[in-house]
Amino acid sequence: MASNRNSIVAFVGLVFVACVQLAATPASQAKTTSPPIKRVSTKGLKNPLDSLSNTGLLSDGYNIVTARDAETRISNTEIERALKRESLEYPAIDLYGEDSWTDWVNPFAGKSSPRIPTTYDIDCTGFVMPLEGDVRVTSNYGYRRRYRRLHKGIDLALKSGDDVRAAFDGKVRIRNFERGGYGNYIVIRHPNGLETVYAHMSRCIAQEGQIVKAGEVIGKGGSTGRSTGPHLHFETRFLGIDINPAKIIDFAVGAPQSDYYTFVAPKGYKTYAYDESSTQADDNTETANARYKEIVKKRRATSSNTPRIYRVKKGDTLSRISQQVGTSVKHLCQANNISSRATLRPGQALKY
Repeated sequence: MASNRNSIVAFVGLVFVACVQLAATPASQAKTTSPPIKRVSTKGLKNPLDSLSNTGLLSDGYNIVTARDAETRISNTEIERALKRESLEYPAIDLYGEDSWTDWVNPFAGKSSPRIPTTYDIDCTGFVMPLEGDVRVTSNYGYRRRYRRLHKGIDLALKSGDDVRAAFDGKVRIRNFERGGYGNYIVIRHPNGLETVYAHMSRCIAQEGQIVKAGEVIGKGGSTGRSTGPHLHFETRFLGIDINPAKIIDFAVGAPQSDYYTFVAPKGYKTYAYDESSTQADDNTETANARYKEIVKKRRATSSNTPRIYRVKKGDTLSRISQQVGTSVKHLCQANNISSRATLRPGQALKY
């Protein structure tokens, strides 16, 4: 009887344990089941599909602005390049006009005298010596009593075959040979308004119509034409009018006398006041000249407050330069941001 009672108690206990396990099973499954997905409202989003594609984000906006700035900078650079190409393709066309591309050294030969600016500032900053190394002048500009004629250029010593280089950026207008005069010669027109002539060369390298850079080889030195020995006959002209090259260039130093050379019209020419803003001549010459004189007066008053320039020559030192220009070495160093031990090179521009 006791054994039966024990069996019944054991059986009831097993049943109770089984019921407890069955009751606990849903709870364990609920723990392993993924939580329900919560729907997020898309109201207020410009693009509900992907918020990262929203162009209103700060990072995206920053990239867009940077791209636009870069595009603007590229556009400005392209414009500058285009203007430079145009100035080389049609050099100083506002001064010379469209019908001045002739076969004569003086582009207005055989025509009525052109109207020329009363004064004009010629930019000489891009100058390169037409010959390398030490340059020796063998004959200066001016009247030659021996030949009873004007020598319109300056003669520079060289050896046959030496490189002859363009003095400024420009475009070759003439490439020709003249037996009784220039021999093999080239004429280049430059955007600054000058034309340069290179004569008596053994051969010409640059072609007519070719755009050349300052310092580019355009020919080889020689003694062709009316010449007594190898040399380069070098001329500087403005609207066909010859200018003493030594007034523009310091051949001993190999650099321009100054960054700008002011051309002044000789007497006897029809003149006008050159207006840089419009690049056109004023029909009322007297009014235009008066206005231009006023502009020049203001420029000179302003330039008196700006630093002056000294071109370094061979053998110059800061001490020697300071004595010549009447200032101190300390002031020269401060004005040019150099040390007192800086190495000076011939042709270097120093403010004082």
